[in-house]
Amino acid sequence: MQLPTPHPDTATDWVREHLGDLCRDEPVASGAFRGGQTEADAAVAALDLTGYAKRRNEVLPVSRRGATALSPWIRHGLVDLPTAWDAAADAPPRDRAKFRDELCWQEYARHLYARLGTRTRSALRAAPARAEQGWDEPWPAEMACVDACLTELHTDGWLVNQTRMWLSSQWTVRAGHEWAGGESEFFAHLLDGSRAANRLGWQWTVGAGTGKPYGFSRWQVRKRAPQLCGSCALSDACPIEHWPADPPSRPAPEHDPRLRSDPDPETTGGPAAPVSTGAEPEAVWLTAESLGDADPALDAHPDLPAVFVFDEPLLRRLRLSGKRLVFLAQTLADLGERRAVLVHRGVVADELDGTPVAVTHAPVPGFVTRSAAVRPVVVHPWPWLYRPHAGPVTSFTAWRRRLPRRGGKPSTTPPRQGV
Repeated sequence: MQLPTPHPDTATDWVREHLGDLCRDEPVASGAFRGGQTEADAAVAALDLTGYAKRRNEVLPVSRRGATALSPWIRHGLVDLPTAWDAAADAPPRDRAKFRDELCWQEYARHLYARLGTRTRSALRAAPARAEQGWDEPWPAEMACVDACLTELHTDGWLVNQTRMWLSSQWTVRAGHEWAGGESEFFAHLLDGSRAANRLGWQWTVGAGTGKPYGFSRWQVRKRAPQLCGSCALSDACPIEHWPADPPSRPAPEHDPRLRSDPDPETTGGPAAPVSTGAEPEAVWLTAESLGDADPALDAHPDLPAVFVFDEPLLRRLRLSGKRLVFLAQTLADLGERRAVLVHRGVVADELDGTPVAVTHAPVPGFVTRSAAVRPVVVHPWPWLYRPHAGPVTSFTAWRRRLPRRGGKPSTTPPRQGV
C-alpha cells in the first residue's frame, strides 16, 4: 500500500493517520529531537566536544551535560560513524579521544550483533543470578530519580548513558527482573534504540562477561543529579541508600563458539564493494539503518526515487512508541524535499515485488532475511568504521586488539549508549 509522502510540518499527524494502529501510544513528536538530514547536519555543525570527557555522564541540571546527543541520527545512518569520527578532529585531545572511544563501542556493538544476531537475546557469558527477593515494580515511580528518567524517556525518547545505567540496574540488580524485558522497554521508546547497542548495554549492566553487575545506589544520584534526592518523597527512607548486595552466582552458559572466531567475516561485514546482478535498478530501497543523504545506494543513484517500507508485521509485533515512527516520518519528509520518496506500509517483499532496487547492506539479521526475499539488483557496502574481522569478540578489548589503528586508542570502560 503506497502512502502519501509525509510533509515536514505534519509528520506527527501523518503517523497518527497511517501508522497509529501500530504504535503502543498516541503518536507525538519527541520533545527534544527531530528526524531528518537537515537536523543531523546542524547537530554535527554545532558539535563542541570541549569538556566532553569530564561531563558526558552528568545528568542534572541539563546545562551540565556533556553528551553530544548525536545518537538518534547515528542510529539511523543520518550521521555514520566515520563522519562522526572525522567531526572530532579539532577537539581538545582528551575529549577527542573519549568521544572516539564511544564511537568504537558503538562499532563493537554492531560487530557483535552482525556476527551473533538473535543469539544476543540471551546472556552471552556468565552473569550473576537475579536477586532472590525482587520488587513487584521494576521502576517505582515514587522514586524521584526513576520518575525523572522515565519522564525523559517517554517525552524525548532519549537518555544520557548514566541514567540508562540507573534504570537498567534498578530493573535487574535491584528489582530482580530479567534484563530482556527492560531492554525491550528501552528499545520501544529510545529514538536511538538498536538491538546492537541496547542489548550490549543491558548485558554489561547485569554483569554478563565481567561477573560483576552495575550497582545503582543513592551515591550516583547525589553525584550526578543532587536535586532529585532533595525533592524525593522517599528522601528519608531511600530504598537505594546503600550499595546493593552481590547477587548469588549462576552457572555459566555454554559459550557460543562465534564469540571466539568468525568462520565467515566477509558475510558478516557484507560486500566490500558494490555487488550487481547486471540489471539496472529503478529505485533505491532504504532501510531504517541507513536513511541519510550519504547512504551509499542513494549517493550512487542520485536520479532514482527512494522507497521506504514501514514493515507492518514487524511493527505490529514490536509495538514501538509513536515517537520513533514520527522521527522516521520526519526523516523521510526531509529527504523528500530533495528527491522523490515513495512510502509504503505492508510486507517488505510484497511492497517491493517487481521493482528492481539498489540498497545499502545493513549489518542486522532482519536485512539478511528481507533482502533474500527482495533480491536487490545492486547491494552497496555498509560504511563501517572498521570492517569486521575473524578474531574474538568476547570483550571490547579482545575485539579492539585485532583492529588496524585509526587514531586514538579506546579504553576498556563499560559500553556506552547515547553518545
